[in-house]
Amino acid sequence: MYFLNRRAFASIVASAVAWPPFAALAKPSTTGTYRLMHGPMLGAPGPNEMTIWLRASAPVPVTIEYGTDPELRNASRSVPVLPRAQNEFVVKPRLGGLLPGTRYYYRVLLAGAPDRYLEPRSPFSFTTAPESGAKGKYRIAFGSCARIQQHSEQPIWNAVERWSPDLFLWLGDNVYIDTLEPSIMADMYKWQRSVPELQPLIRSVPQLAIWDDHDYALNDSDRTNPVKVEALDAFSRYWANPSYGLPDAPGVFFKQSYGDVDIFMLDGRWNRDPVDQSDGPTKSLLGPAQLGWLRDALKTSRATFKLIANGSSWTTAKGPNGDAWSAYLHERNGLFDFIASERIEGVILLSGDAHVGELNAIPWSERNGYDLYELVSSPLAQDSRTDWLDYRPERRIRQVFVGGNNFGAIEFDTTRSPATISLNLVGARSNRIWASLELNSDDLRPGVRSWDKKIDALSRQRLEAQHDSSDYYAPNNNL
Repeated sequence: MYFLNRRAFASIVASAVAWPPFAALAKPSTTGTYRLMHGPMLGAPGPNEMTIWLRASAPVPVTIEYGTDPELRNASRSVPVLPRAQNEFVVKPRLGGLLPGTRYYYRVLLAGAPDRYLEPRSPFSFTTAPESGAKGKYRIAFGSCARIQQHSEQPIWNAVERWSPDLFLWLGDNVYIDTLEPSIMADMYKWQRSVPELQPLIRSVPQLAIWDDHDYALNDSDRTNPVKVEALDAFSRYWANPSYGLPDAPGVFFKQSYGDVDIFMLDGRWNRDPVDQSDGPTKSLLGPAQLGWLRDALKTSRATFKLIANGSSWTTAKGPNGDAWSAYLHERNGLFDFIASERIEGVILLSGDAHVGELNAIPWSERNGYDLYELVSSPLAQDSRTDWLDYRPERRIRQVFVGGNNFGAIEFDTTRSPATISLNLVGARSNRIWASLELNSDDLRPGVRSWDKKIDALSRQRLEAQHDSSDYYAPNNNL
């Protein structure tokens, strides 16, 4: 990646369209008007940088004009990048030299000129991330399961935009590829990226993503997926994450910091052993390289709160044959024991996939740790299901939400002592689903038991009425 933001190079950037080999490409098209086919979409943010994803209509130089003035007077320009057909004309310019926590305005230039179809709505704007470790108040939203084949209108994005998050996390089934054909994978990303309701959000709020089974290939796909390399190629082209796995460990996992919050986005598919393999030391969902990376990253994190996100449900609810962590308990419990023994504080679990909203707790305070809370958001644009009511996780803190599309809403305030975090779901009408779960950093420390003080009355009543939950695993129906 290259970026240009210093005035010393302003004249070079300003004349980019006259610079060979771009000069010939910058001439008026004889076949049509240069334009954006998809985007712009904000990608990985930083205190001093921002990535912008877009897809152009032709191999013409693309630059980003940006500055703190809404009129873009005295604006800077990024170094021109050239979209190429072999990359489906996707480019990801990265702006550098920005100020932390600052609002910037920007617009895309194709061959030195704005897209005339976007001009009435641009410039757009973004806010850079706060400095790493900075105390502050932040909002992070997330969700999963957006099936455009059945839901071409997706009003949930209007609700997300109204909630004004600082960052949005896609936790998988972002598109329902459901194919082994690589060309169709790209088509599905283009289709989802064109949803009208989505456009204002992706232009103003950074978007980060991991995959689950339906955007990895087929339902319940695991490490045996024959087109995993092609799926990763499509995924990494259509998202603008800070990284994709490790040099010696392919996948979509990465870490993103936002102020005093560290986010660990996991790949639950690339290394996932078949679900029918017997659970034990040799069965893995993450694979040894990713698991080692996660442990090291958690141990060295100094953030007050740490979000660990993946597509698969963290609780035991789906049972030993479910497409979830419940079939990989040896690895899951080992990770939780590591968090407890290393005294890693402030962990919150996120997941999706379920086609319902949930707020659960895994009471690791009984195993020398602290209670690990899981917020589940699903679906963004998909039908809800009711059979999930029969599932029984370790502890339900709020009752299952089967009332329609939703997104996870997390609010942080690390300026307070102790720092606070609020967990909830928000529906398509911008309505909060439950009474928010309010936690503070003191609740998320080894030796602290908190779930019995946080559970709502109905969940407590139903828990007390339960006897043996081992027979309450609902069937795994094409999630």
